[in-house]
Amino acid sequence: MSFTHLHVHTEYSMLDGLSRVDGLVERAKELGMGALGLTDHGGMYGAVEFYAACEKAGIKPIIGCELYVAAASRHDRNPADKQPFHLTVLAQTNEGYRNLVRLVTRANLEGFYYKPRVDRALLETHADGLIVLSGCPSAELSQLIRNGDTAGAQEWTRWAKDAFPGFYLELQRHDGLDFLDPLNTGLLDLAERLDVPIVATNDLHYVHRADAPLQDLMVCIQTNTNVQDERRLKMSDDSYYLKSAQEMEELFADLPEAVAATERIAESVDMTLDFSTLHLPEYRVAGGEAPDAHLRAKSWQGFTARYGEGTDEQRERLDYELEVIDKTRYTNYFLVVSDIADFARRERIMFGVRGSAASSIVLYCLGVTEIDPLEHQLVFERFLNLERKEMPDIDLDFQDDRRDAAIQYVVDRYGAEHVAQIITFGTLGAKAAIRDVGRALGLPYADADRIARLIPSRPGVTLQQAMGESPEMQEAYAGDDTLRTLIDTAQQLEGAVRNAGTHAAGVVISSEPLTDHVPLQRPIKGGEDTIAMTQYAMEPVAKLGLLKMDFLGLINYTILDRTTALVRDRHGVTLDLQQVPFDDPKTYDLLASGETTALFQLESPGMRRY
Repeated sequence: MSFTHLHVHTEYSMLDGLSRVDGLVERAKELGMGALGLTDHGGMYGAVEFYAACEKAGIKPIIGCELYVAAASRHDRNPADKQPFHLTVLAQTNEGYRNLVRLVTRANLEGFYYKPRVDRALLETHADGLIVLSGCPSAELSQLIRNGDTAGAQEWTRWAKDAFPGFYLELQRHDGLDFLDPLNTGLLDLAERLDVPIVATNDLHYVHRADAPLQDLMVCIQTNTNVQDERRLKMSDDSYYLKSAQEMEELFADLPEAVAATERIAESVDMTLDFSTLHLPEYRVAGGEAPDAHLRAKSWQGFTARYGEGTDEQRERLDYELEVIDKTRYTNYFLVVSDIADFARRERIMFGVRGSAASSIVLYCLGVTEIDPLEHQLVFERFLNLERKEMPDIDLDFQDDRRDAAIQYVVDRYGAEHVAQIITFGTLGAKAAIRDVGRALGLPYADADRIARLIPSRPGVTLQQAMGESPEMQEAYAGDDTLRTLIDTAQQLEGAVRNAGTHAAGVVISSEPLTDHVPLQRPIKGGEDTIAMTQYAMEPVAKLGLLKMDFLGLINYTILDRTTALVRDRHGVTLDLQQVPFDDPKTYDLLASGETTALFQLESPGMRRY
């Protein structure tokens, strides 16, 4: 017999789960497991990363979520709804994955009240392709049994059995929970009475047993308590780790069918994520003209405006680029970018393009860029070539006071269901790890703050680097056991996901509704009218073949826009910034002085020294 973990929390169960995806999958492989589940709280943030890691390790990934379920309707907003029930849901098929994505999305967009919540009606609507386990002790069925409501427990079980083609009663065994044995007895009684299969799970929150104290500290950070507070939220014991198949078989030796059910479920899962198909938005051309023909015609029209007849070299370069764009199937991408640039010009929104996109003569002819790539000998292949496996980046910068107008145009043009902002995840940096861990350990603030101040303030610095650079930190580590524990512990938690935020620039646009591919939620500081945000970060979004673009708001463009307006109003002079020569002596004098603070990409110490 073997065993598959189906109730698994990673660091994406933020400040609750501690398992790093790579470490989790690596340990499962070491234990010889053929499959592994993922069921983070209320979200699917790590699904693509987890899937890719499992595929690489030769382990079958089982994508799921521990959903929050409202007591009545997901639309209710009562004090009693602050603590929704839990339910373990797994995607068995591709349709099941899409249904899980829709459940998580609607839980966030429609049912959010302290937690993202679904309800029975929503679960019934999106039940196809799902395997549902009755859940942990915080599940509705568990609460009914613990409250002695036998009739209610039977009614709920009958509903679940009818609603979900694959439904199991979930059994867990952890020490230190007095109610768990009676709860399992009640579940076994229901299984026999109503002919429902049982399945064994371990409420996994960390990879190794030795990680239990770290997970406890993580929960203290989340709840703003410390380890000395006996009333704090904490796990009952240190058994919430990735147990081996042998350990689980021994734990459920009296119920071998519950262990065998995990393998039966794993074998039944037939779900794949497609990383090979592009889902670019479709640029619809008036009159039904084919996108390829339209891009070619528009590019040659722009060519004539830029070059007139042009030289053989210029014409050959445009032909070559159009051929590469056609073969790589990025025609719609270029048309979408051109459309956005046309909008910005019509609305007099100052914008520009950053990076290797400036090497494309097609973008120059479309008016997206203002740099002649041939004049400056820019290499197109650095931007796009036939061997390149990932989508090229055309990053658009807008004056920051008009960025929202550009994004709203995209929403209006391609549909709210097809456009979203992109999530980003904040991790515990070196300074934050020291301060958070110090508070969780109950240390005086001054002690943790003294160590945090010894860490250099540059971005990306690690505790290991700080230790190597700071003699004072080395001295504190060597001479004080408490501070040594603080630094060692902080180093173990450093880099863990701490919170979610909205990417400063990232926007995704798709051909199909986004919920065919990615779960959505509200931006962290957004209201009900704001554009939704993906639960997958930039890299997973691109991996799924979706078009991700940077819409960065730059104050520099706002300053330039206001400056040109002031010059026009006060002096009657219209400045064309594109006509400023690249060999302007006064510009070079300014650059040579190093006084370039607040000039985008020229303000870092390295650029100023240069």
